[in-house]
Amino acid sequence: MGRDVPARVFTREDRRRYREKMHTCLDVLAQMLRGSGFESERPQVGMEIELNLVDDDGMPAMRNTEVLRAIADPAWSSELGRFNLEIDIPPRELTSGGPGAWEQTIRDALNHAEDRAATVGAHLIMIGILPTLGEPDVGETALSGDPRYRLLNEQIFAARGEDLRIGLEGVERLSMYADAITPEAACTSTQFHLQVDPKDFASYWNAAQAIAGVQIALAANSPFLFGRELWRETRIPLFEQATDTRPEEIKAQGVRPRVWFGERWITSVFDLFEENVRYFPALLPLCDDEDPRRVLDAGGVPQLGELTLHNGTIYRWNRPVYAVTESGPHLRIENRVLPAGPTVADIIANAALYYGLTRALVDEDRPVWSRMSFAVAEENLHAAARDGIDARLYWPGVGEVPVTELVLRRLLPLAHRGLELAGLDASWREPMLGIVEQRCVNARNGALWQAETVHHLERGGVSDRREALRRMTTAYMDYMHLNAAAHTWPVD
Repeated sequence: MGRDVPARVFTREDRRRYREKMHTCLDVLAQMLRGSGFESERPQVGMEIELNLVDDDGMPAMRNTEVLRAIADPAWSSELGRFNLEIDIPPRELTSGGPGAWEQTIRDALNHAEDRAATVGAHLIMIGILPTLGEPDVGETALSGDPRYRLLNEQIFAARGEDLRIGLEGVERLSMYADAITPEAACTSTQFHLQVDPKDFASYWNAAQAIAGVQIALAANSPFLFGRELWRETRIPLFEQATDTRPEEIKAQGVRPRVWFGERWITSVFDLFEENVRYFPALLPLCDDEDPRRVLDAGGVPQLGELTLHNGTIYRWNRPVYAVTESGPHLRIENRVLPAGPTVADIIANAALYYGLTRALVDEDRPVWSRMSFAVAEENLHAAARDGIDARLYWPGVGEVPVTELVLRRLLPLAHRGLELAGLDASWREPMLGIVEQRCVNARNGALWQAETVHHLERGGVSDRREALRRMTTAYMDYMHLNAAAHTWPVD
């Protein structure tokens, strides 16, 4: 959600006013899109990384308040769970300083935070789902202290009217009920931001949707949840279920979920904001004092507060973002499909694939989204989450093939071309996309390493799954700090 909100009780009048303000914001956005006032001459990229906190033994550490105080850096903020943190990496032009400079910036920030966290008995780990997390760790007491999280929890359960059911069938089976949304806090991600010109937004969003399954398959890093081995990227179905405001009867009526892939290719960014207003009731109906129409008529730039707050409570895997900075308003895509970790090197490689591939696909004469149904793109996402790097995905002109073959033969050359179009020469591209290539050649990623390591420990005599997960987690942290890409990690 990303915005501070006060604790309060909402009235029917609040909801009526909020709906009216959202429609006003939507009209103003449409008027702005017809003009040319958006910042797009020097498009930037950005990144957010969510992390878990653990103690010396690799177990969850509920200390984000103390850790944030120790870090004392506004780039860091709390997340939903007391065992979560998030860092917002400063935006930059893609070619600024080269990928090595971006990687070093991230490593320096994480290393500094790790040093400061250690002073209060905690450590940072980048991993899609913390393997040592147990069901008792995600009760209501695990919610971060910020009032916005408790308010969001209250509103989701008020909409549902009953406890959350989380059920997953994978390698093993999980079935449980939760009385708070804190199971969502188990999901930690890496989010890539891409600023785009309004006239190009639809093409970039469609491209990002088309490759979401590929991204997940290659970068899967969440095979365990509450002691069970489930999907290779369990974070995807867990997030879909843990924030679901719909009881079973409402689901049966076909009401759309708030964690949403979407249902169609778009022709404008307006399509997404209009769907938000049309389909989803407000969770946090907080009205600003701003009159966006009056601000725009006076030559100013409206914040569109109600529209952006509402947008933050609808969890698209590729989310549209409207923001206002000193240089004016801009639009960007927030790519939310990837887990955190395993290393900064892996994250930078994932970024290279995403930025390069979307750029190349947008540049094609026959866009991939004109040759693939939207439903197939969504099927690819869930197949990739289930099977990870062993997934078989559909791609136009190729059919259903192993994702490793698809990437090596078809998509990596496109990613190279896209980065070249963006201004990155071969000496910059090769180290980043080389990691993606070797993942595919070796068919190995973070999820596979986690599962194989736990199985190795269990075969070696560690009979307690919790202990095997703990040992795997501490080994993971050691390799994470070495910053060698996960496909090179030994199983021992």
